Amino acid sequence: MKVLVQRSLAASVKVDGKVVGAIEHGQMVLVGIEKGDTEADTQRLADKLLKYRMFSDEDGKMNLNVQQVNGGVLLVSQFTLAAETKKGLRPGFSTAAIPEEGERLFNDFVAKVKAQYPHVATGQFGADMKVEFTNDGPVTFMLE
Repeated sequence: MKVLVQRSLAASVKVDGKVVGAIEHGQMVLVGIEKGDTEADTQRLADKLLKYRMFSDEDGKMNLNVQQVNGGVLLVSQFTLAAETKKGLRPGFSTAAIPEEGERLFNDFVAKVKAQYPHVATGQFGADMKVEFTNDGPVTFMLE
C-alpha cells in the first residue's frame, strides 16, 4: 500500500463535472492498493497519516499533524501508484490489487481514517476523477 500525501491549501475531486469531495487546508492523499495488502496495512497507514507531522508550528518547523491544525483530509484512490516503472517506457500494473480487492481495502482505509478524525472527504473509487488542489510548500511525502 502506498499513500502519497501532499500538504494542500485547498483540494477537490469532480466526477462528471460535480464535486464529490472537497477540503480547505489539509492533506490531499492519493491511495494505491497493491496485491498482498491487508487490513493491518490500512490500519497502520491510517494511524501514520493522521499523526504525520507535516504542518509548520510557530517556529516554522514541521511539528504538527493534520489534527493539530484542524485540517481536512481528502482521500482519492489511485491505482497508478502501484505501477511498475523500472523497465521500459510503459507502466505495468501487475502489482496493483484487482479492482474488487482494491475497492474493499480503500473503503476499509477510509473507514479507519474517519473513525479517528471527522474532517474526511473522498473521491469515487474507479471513476474518471478530476482532481484540483494547491500544494502548499510544495510539501509531498510517500508513506508505505
